[in-house]
Amino acid sequence: MRGACACAVVCALVALCAARLDESARAAAEKQLLALLGLPRRPPPRARPPPVPRALRVLYDSRALPAAAANTARSFHHTPTPLDERFPGDHRFRLFFNVSGVPADEVARGADLSFQRAVGTTGRQRLLLYDVVRPGRRGHSEPILRLLDSVPLRPGEGIVNADALGAARRWLKEPKHNHGLLVRVLEEDAASVSRDAKFPHVRVRRRVTDEEEEWRTAQPLLMLYTEDERARASRETSERLTRSKRAAQRRGHRAHHRRKEAREICQRRPLFVDFADVGWSDWIVAPHGYDAYYCQGDCPFPLPDHLNGTNHAIVQTLVNSVNPATVPKACCVPTQLSSISMLYMDEVNNVVLKNYQDMMVVGCGCR
Repeated sequence: MRGACACAVVCALVALCAARLDESARAAAEKQLLALLGLPRRPPPRARPPPVPRALRVLYDSRALPAAAANTARSFHHTPTPLDERFPGDHRFRLFFNVSGVPADEVARGADLSFQRAVGTTGRQRLLLYDVVRPGRRGHSEPILRLLDSVPLRPGEGIVNADALGAARRWLKEPKHNHGLLVRVLEEDAASVSRDAKFPHVRVRRRVTDEEEEWRTAQPLLMLYTEDERARASRETSERLTRSKRAAQRRGHRAHHRRKEAREICQRRPLFVDFADVGWSDWIVAPHGYDAYYCQGDCPFPLPDHLNGTNHAIVQTLVNSVNPATVPKACCVPTQLSSISMLYMDEVNNVVLKNYQDMMVVGCGCR
């Protein structure tokens, strides 16, 4: 299945890059590729792309996501609401993150809420992060809160992270019951553990004196890491194959009756996909293109060891050598694939980081 999907991706990319493709065939190839990439439709073109959040750029450059099994990362900032006026202090604030644009098939694998340090603070404090399960009603009921994380705060530098995975999972399953997160910063000393911090170590809300640019870099940031359905199915299939893999390796053994030219033998061939040529440079932020490669060449009899032929391919090649009319030769196909990372704009103009599996051919063989 994974190899078939990878071949479909490469075939669709080749079709899109073909100059002689008519408009209807090109549209069909684009639709197939978008489906393989997990996108319902082509994101609309933007006159001016949004800036890429620094956190996403760092993840893109590192080519790894911190949450196990996740293949997608999104960043969110607090969406201001009239409720903000109920929290005038710096020690207590409700943060609301609109995650309604996350596709329904994605499962949360990690969610980190990061805070920037305040300047010139001292003492020991503690940050408490709550999921607002049900908001309170003034004069009628108290809010129902669920503690997500408790983080000790000490004077210093660097970002402070809190785990918000429990809330993110609930929001994705129950989007209508997303009431945000409540952040509290308390003094932590012998006198009182529950006393509100007068000068919190972290920034939880915007001050009146903050300029737009200053607050953009200082505001809390939610990083959500998810795994989509296609990546999940691919991972589970890979895990099943690994568990059932035989310990014994196939023994090889064959001498060449005839030698093909190296260029005719099954091998990896160059294929660079330029997203500008495909017409996607207006919504794919990075990379501008990538080396997809493809497999092409002959699978001769007997199969050389370096072509990694399966037992079935060996038998098929043997039968073909005896009677070519009975069965064709084994096919030259990808046997090892790797992923690529892409930064792109979704339908609501947010920048998304996604790791796409099986997009680059690493090795070829006969099957």
